[in-house]
Amino acid sequence: MHHTYSRDQAQLRTTISLSFFLFMMLVNVGCGGFRLPSSTAESVSVDLLPTTPEISERDLTQHVAALTDPRTNGRRSGSPGERVAADYLSRAFSAAGLAPASERGDWFDAFEFTSGVSLGRENRLTLGEEELTLGSDWRPLAFSRSGSFAAASAVFVGYGLVTPADGERAAIDEYGDVDVQDRWVIVLRDLPQIFDDDTRRSLRRYAGLRFKAMIARDRGARGVLFVSGPRGRFKDELAPLRFDASLAGTSIAAISISNDFAQRLLSPSSQSERTLDTIQGEVDEALRHSGDAEPLVTPVELDQVSIEAHVELLTKRAEGINVLGRLQVGPSPSAEWIVIGAHYDHLGRGESSGSLADAEEANEIHSGADDNASGTALVVELAEAMAARHQAGVDLGKRDFLFAAWSGEELGLLGSDAWVAKNVNPHGGPEGPVAYLNFDMVGRLRDSLVIQGVGSSPAWATLLEELAAESSITVQPQNDSYVPTDATSFYKAGVPILSAFTGAHSEYHTPRDTLETLNLADTEKIGELFLRIAESIGRAETSPPYLAQAAPAAGNTRGGFRVFLGTIPDYARTDVVGVLLSGVAAAGPAETAGLKRGDLIIGAAGKKIENLYDYTYALEAMRVGEPTQIRFERDGKQFEIEVVPSSRD
Repeated sequence: MHHTYSRDQAQLRTTISLSFFLFMMLVNVGCGGFRLPSSTAESVSVDLLPTTPEISERDLTQHVAALTDPRTNGRRSGSPGERVAADYLSRAFSAAGLAPASERGDWFDAFEFTSGVSLGRENRLTLGEEELTLGSDWRPLAFSRSGSFAAASAVFVGYGLVTPADGERAAIDEYGDVDVQDRWVIVLRDLPQIFDDDTRRSLRRYAGLRFKAMIARDRGARGVLFVSGPRGRFKDELAPLRFDASLAGTSIAAISISNDFAQRLLSPSSQSERTLDTIQGEVDEALRHSGDAEPLVTPVELDQVSIEAHVELLTKRAEGINVLGRLQVGPSPSAEWIVIGAHYDHLGRGESSGSLADAEEANEIHSGADDNASGTALVVELAEAMAARHQAGVDLGKRDFLFAAWSGEELGLLGSDAWVAKNVNPHGGPEGPVAYLNFDMVGRLRDSLVIQGVGSSPAWATLLEELAAESSITVQPQNDSYVPTDATSFYKAGVPILSAFTGAHSEYHTPRDTLETLNLADTEKIGELFLRIAESIGRAETSPPYLAQAAPAAGNTRGGFRVFLGTIPDYARTDVVGVLLSGVAAAGPAETAGLKRGDLIIGAAGKKIENLYDYTYALEAMRVGEPTQIRFERDGKQFEIEVVPSSRD
């Protein structure tokens, strides 16, 4: 489950480093479309054990065990392990009695995505006539602009912090009055280690590399050079080349440099007692006392320095796989159908910032038993049960059922978004899904089952009240329909949703999320409830009407983030500068002002918008009820409109 997804907060979700071990031998694209090669199933397959037609704890256990088998290696999107899991799911769907349901007539619906960045051949950083060593003296960051950056002088601005006043804490501006236009800015990473916990928490949002690069860009800098500093306590002096999935870069150079190189820049004389360590210590102390009598350290202008760079970053592309099977209930395919789905991808070995593993768990397989082998196993069990009931002559209604195992959810709902874009008409039509039932983390039921999206249709409250009364589990309905999982892909396209969730836990996104921690006896009961829900929708005379929501209820947003515009960013598009909208909330401020799907936001609240980070920080500065300007592109033309943010509370 991708818990950090929200709408226009675009809250820098769990960004994923995507350096996959993707072997081309595992991909076969030909005139027949995408398919898993036979060698995958023969040499790296997971056994499909016999199951019963009913939803059962035993069968759920078998499916979760298969999906968390070490051979799936954490089921990372675009990886060989994902393909092992996809192969298993296709065989499970086939054994259940489903028919292949991709547009090519097989089980596999492939989608392409940006999976990472790598260094090109032309990366150079020079100090005067000296060329620095890539990998030891310096390294470009993944969000840097590629290109040439002419020689220029530099300015050291401490940690590069620019923060507003907050209560008793005074505002901070380490740039002071120094003009950094077309110069290199040298900035320490993170925050001073001597800050107390409360101070670090309050300043955390201003300490990220992205934010500091944005400040340098907006001040006119040519590029920013990040240095760890001996007091920074970083494991590696050079920041890693870590790709932020679904997030575009910046328009300046962003480079990590070694402590030795920074020392040479700041104190070129080897006889000087003013080392990088002492300089960082002075800055730390000055920031600790900022707002008191002691002023901030004055930025150090290095006019004698001449730094030139050329950055070449190569974008990597990969393919993820959705697995689709259809249960046809009548003599011919129905015009309306019901989609039942869950994401089966997870975090691999936790190579990205999405992992919450501790240092001792580094590089261990993240099995994702609850997130989301549990939900995927339940989809397989529902497919088996419903196909068996149909075969036995049970009336399932007049609507076919599509069973889907999505990939790319952990990267930003990529698989379900790609499928919905091809198969769902947002303006309605004679054929397509009329409801979507989702399962994401349903293996740890404690007090009650949370069912999200009840506000997406006026039909849901009554239906749930009737059917939940027959269940032995307690149901907690929630109206919010913009939820952090694949259900949102459908809801923003006009399809009513229900999404089951049993709650977060301390094992989330760690190697400790294993089969042994699950309570699959209660997952069986969840399946029985949703079996009745699915069949009830299938037999209903009319499909459930869609209900647009102007805003989510409180609780789906980060604390203190109050403004609501109703914009829904397209997280799958990394090839644009700006924030592309995949939709706008009905009756929200954005729609009222005239924004719509496909618009590209390039400015907000007087700030340049190049990526989701920029947009988030612009939103945080907005005030409820006070008009703000949004600049955007539509059909190649630029427009500017006034939007009045409303409140989420």
